Amino acid sequence: MDEIIKLRLNNRVRIPIIGFGIWQIAPGKETENAVYHALKTGYRHIDGAAMYGNEEDVAKAIKKSGIPRDEIFITTKIRNDMHDDPEKAFNESLKKLNTDYVDLYMIHWPVPQRNKTWEFLERFLEEGKARAIGVGNFTVRHLNELLKTAKVIPAVDQIEYNPYRQQKDVFDFCRSEGINLVGYCPLTRGNKLNDPKLLRLADKYSKTPAQVLIRWAIQNNIVSIPKSRNPARIEENFNVFDFNLSQDDLHEMNSWNEDFIVTRDPEQMP
Repeated sequence: MDEIIKLRLNNRVRIPIIGFGIWQIAPGKETENAVYHALKTGYRHIDGAAMYGNEEDVAKAIKKSGIPRDEIFITTKIRNDMHDDPEKAFNESLKKLNTDYVDLYMIHWPVPQRNKTWEFLERFLEEGKARAIGVGNFTVRHLNELLKTAKVIPAVDQIEYNPYRQQKDVFDFCRSEGINLVGYCPLTRGNKLNDPKLLRLADKYSKTPAQVLIRWAIQNNIVSIPKSRNPARIEENFNVFDFNLSQDDLHEMNSWNEDFIVTRDPEQMP
């Protein structure tokens, strides 16, 4: 799988630049089949979370694939309602994933207990139960607050990120602090796939709009985690390593930001 670019995190752990997201894929066979197909397609990075309710199905797909555990980068995240006992939450995820470690463990959203929970994540890292630790949906304000007390700088901040929602303040802050960005909703949940600007570039490169969006993230050194239940689209989203956007086209896409939010705004969190 040499064609998959891997980025080196601030603790030197390498993360595949494209991952397979499993949010809102139904627990059970739907998740198992989707993850299995993603692994067979070539994905080696599965981005999950406890709140998705399908960690056990990820484990089944990995076992079925026959791919060695150490070749797969597994991300999971603590549920927002489990911060009263982060150790219990973490151990439950390990059990469901049928593994004794995860490659990346994250605080999913900046809930009020986040800084205390971070101390537990630092211990999981020290104990080798997590190879890297990170945060999700943290704004510059949340990151600044955390860095005042953290012993370990987060390896990643996972945020909604695509040409239409660039969060440049978070992007610039993370780059300055050595924190890698992981971008979810790279395809805008389909809302912008018919944008004439995007369609023109897709036609130019003989690629789909989704592939252009993913390629834009990759060429900006952002880990991209597209999601699909559809086998053909799972393959399509992975088929982004055989072309490059020109610098002019990258520059144009960088001008598309309109703060278009398809999830929720973490600035509204305390």
